[in-house]
Amino acid sequence: MTDAVFLTSEEISGLATPAEYVEAVREGYRQRGEGAPARPRAKLTNEEPPGMLTDYSAVLPETGAMGGYMYAAGFGETDAWFVAPLFDAESGEPLALLDGASMNPFKTGAAGAVGVDALAREDAETLAVIGAGSQARGQLRATATVRDLESVWVYSPTKESREAFAGEMNEQLDPSVAAVASSAAAVEEADIVITATTASEPVFDGDLLAGGTHVTAMGQYHPNKRELDATTVERAKYVPDLRERVTQDAGSFIAARDEGVVSEDHVHAELGEVVAGQAPGRESDDEITVFDSGGTGIETVAAAHMLYEKATEDGLGSDISLAPASEALTGK
Repeated sequence: MTDAVFLTSEEISGLATPAEYVEAVREGYRQRGEGAPARPRAKLTNEEPPGMLTDYSAVLPETGAMGGYMYAAGFGETDAWFVAPLFDAESGEPLALLDGASMNPFKTGAAGAVGVDALAREDAETLAVIGAGSQARGQLRATATVRDLESVWVYSPTKESREAFAGEMNEQLDPSVAAVASSAAAVEEADIVITATTASEPVFDGDLLAGGTHVTAMGQYHPNKRELDATTVERAKYVPDLRERVTQDAGSFIAARDEGVVSEDHVHAELGEVVAGQAPGRESDDEITVFDSGGTGIETVAAAHMLYEKATEDGLGSDISLAPASEALTGK
């Protein structure tokens, strides 16, 4: 038997700052760029009741941790439930089991921020956010740690949602956050554009992007989800989190490929390769860049291990005991 730690969502909430999430996730992507193993999501769907069971995983050798996410979404509860197991990358022994609910927008936001830091102009100061949910909040709070933002424009189809988002973020962040009435109004003058939606159709017109704009799209984890139009993909230096998932579930890229405007050769590099210096990031102030963030075990393991260490220091969590396979009860 060995002891591991169970961390509740409440214990994890507020345990780390957005900047600490970004630092941990950046280090995870550096390791991926230098060869750390990571596998794209695998998903099982259920028709009745409608729902999906999803998992993905990664090994971060230098962090000394491995694990991933498993979550159920939909089904009878029509909600989502996140569980993150964490293992020691040397011994293989379990370290922790995390309720992933409260860390989810922060670790995903951190991945987006790492993409912004690697690909956006250094002087980028205006940001457009398309979406007004928890993921949009996580993206904005993390991005504000890597660029000195002055103005943020948020658009969501529901007026009440975008105005509530702007009011809440204005209380938490230094830049001015304002709700606008269309995605075009948000995007036209933005140095950085973040899409955090569940859209099946493009949420803005790629012709509106000015030269030098960076786009982080994080709602494209299904072949039929398409936040970006073919024009955006075609115009951009395209960087996914994992190259392997581009033709599997990166909906905007798949649509652009099917329209004949790009091929698989259009993929510039994985984000980890850029972070590790194995491939160039932005090479001019005029180029448009895209980070396609569909979700990986890289940010999950990096964030979970960071939280595990902080929780251990603070004496948080409850012990659970797990038996190795060698102690399996086979009966007689």
